[in-house]
Parts: sequence; C-alpha cells; structure tokens
Amino acid sequence: MARPTISERASSTAAGNELPADEADAAQESLTGRPRPARKSSRSAEPRTPRRRKRIEAKRTAILDAALALFSRHGLHGTSVEQIAELAAVSKTNLFYYFGSKDEVYVAVLSRLLDQWLDPLRSLDLDSDPVAGIGEYIRRKILFSRTHPEASRLFCFEIVQGAPLLRRELETSLKQLVEAKAEVIRAWTAAGRLAPVDPHHLIFAIWATTQHYADFASQIDALLDTGLDDEAFAEEAARNIQRIILDGIRVRADR
Repeated sequence: MARPTISERASSTAAGNELPADEADAAQESLTGRPRPARKSSRSAEPRTPRRRKRIEAKRTAILDAALALFSRHGLHGTSVEQIAELAAVSKTNLFYYFGSKDEVYVAVLSRLLDQWLDPLRSLDLDSDPVAGIGEYIRRKILFSRTHPEASRLFCFEIVQGAPLLRRELETSLKQLVEAKAEVIRAWTAAGRLAPVDPHHLIFAIWATTQHYADFASQIDALLDTGLDDEAFAEEAARNIQRIILDGIRVRADR
C-alpha cells in the first residue's frame, strides 16, 4: 500500500484535534488549501472572520518557524514538543490544537520546505532564453540558501537519512518536475540553443553548488571568515557559479 504523501498526512491534523469548530475549519483550510467539509452541529459556530483566520495562520506559521529552527539544528529525535512550543511562544496544549504530534509538525515543516525549494525550478520555461533562464535559476537558488539556510540544512538532513518522510514526494512530485524541466533543457539543446549537456547532471550540479553555501556554512566561515549573510559575498558566489556553469553550456562557434 502506498504511503500517504506529506500533504495527505498533514491534512489529517486539523480534523483529528479537538479545536473549536470554526478554528478547526480554518486550520484544515490552511493546511490543505481546501475548506473543511460542512457538518451538522447542534450549536451555531462562532462566525469565521478574516481576523480570526489571520490569527490562526500566524500562530501556525510561528510553530512551523520555531520547529524548523530546532529540527535543522537537532533533528526530529533531538527536538521536543516542549522546545517547539517555548520557541513559538505558545502552550503545549495550544500547539496540539494545530498538530497532532511532533511527527505531524515535522511533516508540515517538510511540506512547506519542499514547496519553497521547488519554486525556482518551476520558473525554467521553454520560451525563455536558456542561458538567461538557467542563470536566473542559479541566482534564485543562492538567494534561497541565503534567506532559508535552516530549510536547506533540514532538507539535506532528511535526504542524508534516506528521506524517510520525503521519499514518496521525491519519487512523485519532484521527479515529475525534474523530468518536465529536463525536457525543456533537451529541447534547448536539440534546437542548438545550448551546448550538449545531460539535463539531470546539469540540475544536480546547480543543486550541489548553490546548496553547499547553506549546508556547509560552517566550513565556508572557517575558511573565509564570511558567508551568505554577507550580501556582497552572496552576489560574488552567484556570479562565480553562473560563470562556471553557464560557460560550460553556452553555445560557441568553435564547438
């Protein structure tokens, strides 16, 4: 039997906890993007207002942000629910209104992370200039490593462990997106707009070089006394990675 996806597992959280009716509805919609199915009630629920929804989403975001910070440093098993609640400035009971367990929090963090991580790759488009498009993809990946270093490290941590909670997503949504973008790169090559290159190895090279700056930040700091928190260094890193990779795939007359 196929394991449920991250989003399927996460969507069970709001439905399984004893939230007040209106807050459970809002939490379910926040998790899945779909309204919770209507149900009969012997009492009228308090109206769901934009202010209430905003408050619920803000609290859920605070929990996920706190969990990300802790999971990226200590891993799933080295982090406690109490630590997450304390860092998010919510009670443990309140945290369980939104997530049924620590594993559910971890799953929700990974779900949000994967969507953010894939977003720059979605921008590669057949109609765009190949060199400009791939150059922009590199720039956005460095920007993600700079602005979301903890997310990058947690993703790396999950993959190194064998992707126990991400495996199905890697084999479905990630694989489908990579294959779609590989076809774009093949089409560029076939049209003579890029030098011959294997699309998968090109994508892997971009991932490896750009994510290195977040995942191995301590090593970079030890060697250079700087890192991506320095905007000038981040720009320098992006320019050099672009030069190294783009010069290898740019069409030249002598080829």
